[in-house]
Amino acid sequence: MKQLTKLIFDDMKPSLGVTEPGAIAFSVAKARSYTKGDIQSIHVVLNSGMYKNAFTCGIPNSTEVGNAFAAALGAIAGKSEKGLLALDAVTQPDNDIARKLIDDGKVTVSMSEISSTIFIEATVQTSSDEAVVTIRDSHINVTSIRVNDIEIFARDEKMQADDCVATENGKACSKELHPIKKYTVNDFIDYIETVDIGEIEFITEAFRMNMALFNAAIKSERTVFTKSLLAMNGGKVISTDDRKTASLLCNGAIEGRVLGLDKPAMSITGSGSHGIIATMPLYAYCKIHGLSDEKLIRSTALSYLICTYIKEYSGKLSAFCGCAIAAGTGAACSLTWLKGGNAQDISNTINNMASSITGMICHGGNHGCTMKGIIAVDAAYNSAELSMSGAYIPSIHGINGITPEITMQNIGLIASPGMVGTEKVIVDIFEDKSNKVR
Repeated sequence: MKQLTKLIFDDMKPSLGVTEPGAIAFSVAKARSYTKGDIQSIHVVLNSGMYKNAFTCGIPNSTEVGNAFAAALGAIAGKSEKGLLALDAVTQPDNDIARKLIDDGKVTVSMSEISSTIFIEATVQTSSDEAVVTIRDSHINVTSIRVNDIEIFARDEKMQADDCVATENGKACSKELHPIKKYTVNDFIDYIETVDIGEIEFITEAFRMNMALFNAAIKSERTVFTKSLLAMNGGKVISTDDRKTASLLCNGAIEGRVLGLDKPAMSITGSGSHGIIATMPLYAYCKIHGLSDEKLIRSTALSYLICTYIKEYSGKLSAFCGCAIAAGTGAACSLTWLKGGNAQDISNTINNMASSITGMICHGGNHGCTMKGIIAVDAAYNSAELSMSGAYIPSIHGINGITPEITMQNIGLIASPGMVGTEKVIVDIFEDKSNKVR
């Protein structure tokens, strides 16, 4: 298996609901599994990205939202062995017990720091035990487990001193050297055009899963954007308009996800919405234009790789909307490739995306993600079509770099460290709203 194939294979994971509530529930369920007796308290500490993304986010199998409720459900009904699907068997009685825990003041959540690096510390205290589970860097990457003040598990977290990549502005450094940083856009194109199709056929599972989520959204009484987008598409799921169909499929699935409907999305870079935007516009384009499943699979591999490259520079959870910016750029590049574009056309498409929607904020996983997805699909189509007609933003302008790799690195730098202050303002607004509600 080629390294890029393994990278995609390892990163694709089913995720029920928005990833952050799932990760919170997983961490608390993990801690609870090391305790006995009645729950006395649950306390979860989150970095700003985790705290923000789950703040008003829908929770699977529940009509409730938010950090505290995800934590409570994790303790009551979470199955840590299921990872990001930890809440897939929640019942209404579980919701009732979780609500009582919160009403009794037994569940608290606090923020540790303004950071794009994932951090969760879940503490469950019972009448006989206390367990603390720590997660870092990715949503279910457990790095420490302490039970009754004894560390029973620890993972090495050594920094890699050589993990710096040159940019026009000096060097961009991050904690871990992700393998994707060694590649170029030309490498990605060569890979998706030459890799044996049998090696990447597993990608088709993303379309099966994301379409099942979309179909749940179409049927749900809770969705509003999905029904409006369906009407705008002539009442058809697949019409003759590929752009409207792409927006419907993509954003119907996103709406279902943020509402917490009981169907998983196929995530990429730890996000279901990233995975949806990186795939569903391509599905619509290929279906309407009669392109082969092989073309769809190869284009999706390119979309995933471009998205992952940007995310490794922006951080997993930052103040900008990675769904629209990173996954949207991946989709735009793949649309360009499906239209017959070459490496230069794809580079020009990246410039168009970088010069347009970079800086779109993320204010958590909520209904706003649907609107952002609508904008992302539109931007992806415009960027690809304009690029193919010779209209693009030259590298001399703005944050565009002299290579597409530097442009994507610069996009990442805008998010982290560039928007750290923005992240704080967003969280402050959340806190102010909460205090007024109380």
